Amino acid sequence: MPESSLPPLARAAIDRDAGARADPERESRFDADASALVLPVHDGRLLLAEQHEGSAPELGFVAPVGLPAETLRCYLGRIERGGTSVAVELRVYDEAAAATIEAEAGRWAQLRRAAALLDDRDQALAVEAIALTAWHEAHPFCPRCGSPTEVTDAGWVRRCVAEERQLFPRTDPAVIVLVTDDDDRVLLGSNALWEQRRFSLLAGFVEPGEPLEHAVVREIGEEAGIPVDRVEYAASQPWPLPASLMLGFRARLAAGAAPGIARPDGEEILELRWFSREDIAAAGEELSLPTGTSIAGWMLEHWYGGPLPTDVPWPSS
Repeated sequence: MPESSLPPLARAAIDRDAGARADPERESRFDADASALVLPVHDGRLLLAEQHEGSAPELGFVAPVGLPAETLRCYLGRIERGGTSVAVELRVYDEAAAATIEAEAGRWAQLRRAAALLDDRDQALAVEAIALTAWHEAHPFCPRCGSPTEVTDAGWVRRCVAEERQLFPRTDPAVIVLVTDDDDRVLLGSNALWEQRRFSLLAGFVEPGEPLEHAVVREIGEEAGIPVDRVEYAASQPWPLPASLMLGFRARLAAGAAPGIARPDGEEILELRWFSREDIAAAGEELSLPTGTSIAGWMLEHWYGGPLPTDVPWPSS
């Protein structure tokens, strides 16, 4: 699949070098490797490199030598840098340790802001790092017996100290759907948690034992009260806020169903509207649409035929 056909945050594949994770000598070799890089994370924020005039934004990698003690250490894999394959680790620091690495608060960025600035490769590393960090924070104890868990396999496994059970990182699948009618208008909803004038595609989590296509039909039925068919997969995007994988689909209002029957569920969705391309073009600042790094914005732009004409940015934090 060509790069241009993939949404943001999904355009670069990192060599995760999974075979090295169980190597008992990996950490010592990493620390002795003059080319190795550490990606620091603090309070869910990534370190960005100091920018100079004309330089592009990038992640703030540091050498492993002389760093303060970390609270978590994970092997992210290998990247190409200066024509050489180099190893990269994620290390998570508490507030005091992070301040010794970089005291300037503006250099530490949450994923939403960082991803909007970075190139495809650094976006992929940032997503991997934040996803792993969030998973470790959520699993200090075994879900079955409640005993503490410890980090193994270079950060890709947590082991229950009582029962030796291995816990692996998990991702929650969610469908996000671009629904159109026979006039090729798009259905957008406004979430109960959002400010007025902010609209996006409808989305929801996949339930246990549920095929993705069934989840599309169910979610649109629950949130908008309409039947859909002609369900087609579009693309996927990791969204580790905290642990989602967004699975993009397109669907059409079912044959014989009237667009006017669409009704918001009143709980998650407070307002629903059908938009033509002309409606969106004419709305200007009266309409806030997803942009930047979201798969919702990417899917809407594909339907619209180009960049969305909205001057109202979504929050980046």
